[in-house]
Amino acid sequence: MNHQSLPLSVTGAFPTLFLDYIAQKQSLKPFYGQFPTIDNFEKQIESKTFDTKKRQTLVTALERQYKAIKVKPELSKLLNTNTFTVTTGHQLNIFTGPLYVVYKIVTAINLAKALKAKYPNYDFVPVYWLASEDHDFEEISSFNLFGKKYNWQTQQRGAVGRMNPRELGNAIKILPEKVPVFEKAYLKNNTLADAVRCYMNDLFGAEGLVCIDGDDPDLKKQFLPVIEDELTNQSTFDIVKKTTDDIESLGYHTQISPREINLFYLDEQLRERITEKDGQYHVMNTDLVFDKESLLKIAQSSPQKISPNVVLRPLYQEVILPNLAYIGGPSEVPYWLQLKGVFEHYQVPFPILMPRNFVLYVTEANQQKAEKLGLKIEDLFEEDNKLKKKFLAQTTTATLSLDDEKADFEQLFNRILAKAAAIDKSLEGTVNAEKTKLLSSLENLEKRIQKAEERNYESEVSQVLGLKSKLFPNGGLQERHDNFLNFFANDSKFLQKLLDTIDALDYRFNVLSE
Repeated sequence: MNHQSLPLSVTGAFPTLFLDYIAQKQSLKPFYGQFPTIDNFEKQIESKTFDTKKRQTLVTALERQYKAIKVKPELSKLLNTNTFTVTTGHQLNIFTGPLYVVYKIVTAINLAKALKAKYPNYDFVPVYWLASEDHDFEEISSFNLFGKKYNWQTQQRGAVGRMNPRELGNAIKILPEKVPVFEKAYLKNNTLADAVRCYMNDLFGAEGLVCIDGDDPDLKKQFLPVIEDELTNQSTFDIVKKTTDDIESLGYHTQISPREINLFYLDEQLRERITEKDGQYHVMNTDLVFDKESLLKIAQSSPQKISPNVVLRPLYQEVILPNLAYIGGPSEVPYWLQLKGVFEHYQVPFPILMPRNFVLYVTEANQQKAEKLGLKIEDLFEEDNKLKKKFLAQTTTATLSLDDEKADFEQLFNRILAKAAAIDKSLEGTVNAEKTKLLSSLENLEKRIQKAEERNYESEVSQVLGLKSKLFPNGGLQERHDNFLNFFANDSKFLQKLLDTIDALDYRFNVLSE
């Protein structure tokens, strides 16, 4: 396995806020705690207290969630006070969704291994947070495999983790190859959350990965004080609004906007926002209305009916897990930066924010094509026109630039300008206008010369753009489009290669080739 690392900044694929965080820009330091270096985890361990009752509740909930799985991770390890978690999470995309979901999990697993090597007196468990309460079905309902898009059509509504996945049997039937791991998961489980746990355990359970479903009444009880405060005092809105304003004042774009109440009402086939007006609490898009006392009683007796939104979900995670770090992508890390004040308000340690690994996976066939065309893989990150221009410049024996001629005309017009100005200073404008027109003509001639040479290399240019299209589907990163089965179907060691090759603490773009 060949491994090349590129700075994220050269790819042109990441927001400035994310890049500046990785660069540890001084102005961003108020918005996070420890930066993700291996040495800083020692300080994070010291700051994280997690009592034995919470550990018992956590393990009991996990044992219940893993009840149907025969070979499971060592869940009891989480009872030990010297055991901590490192967590990533995502929506429950069908068939794992885009590649980066797998890369998140690989990062978490490899981080746990790196921490164990550095701090042998502690244990570290990689955790995958199942976003089972999310209700954005469109986000999870499709995946791309071998150039074709597969969709899940359903009439089910509400939290996706509660949906019955057996309808995906139709999708399984039309896949180009049999995938037993998904057949087992989707056809033998009654909820999508259970199905995802099932196949993630088959794929990564041997690496110690633990999947947790926050849609659990016992786990929600631990979050009850925050739920009650949010319903009663609506504390988080002003906190997050201030932080958001502070970040935007630095010139950054922010990811999330807080609500006055950052909670949903969750029931069968239903997950809708809770709003408050004149002391009455409304569940949007329904006829449900509660007074404060009634809604608080529901929260106390049935906490599973209250669901945190994007502002409070990270806090919920940190309340119920002995967690040290959250591993996220270029949209997640920036929105966590908006939330530090919420953690301080509730006196919960803010986790270390770690970028996930980023990968471009190049098959042997595509690597050979690149070499035949004289391209480096990093060249393909260029925009199409720049890529064509660069390819032609390094391939052709002709001179495609008129830079020397432009320089000659610049000198000529400078002499003309000096002569004209000596006679009549008002002629400067006329001379400069003529120079601009001539240089514009040269620019057009240069483009026509390049176009002509491009036609001479039409076949090679087509191959270059074809290769880029394969590695950058729809002009975007491979990891945000393709499914891992594109590689796993032909190479059962694909996941192991990722685990063996990638460094969780190296915040560069990984280019892997066979």
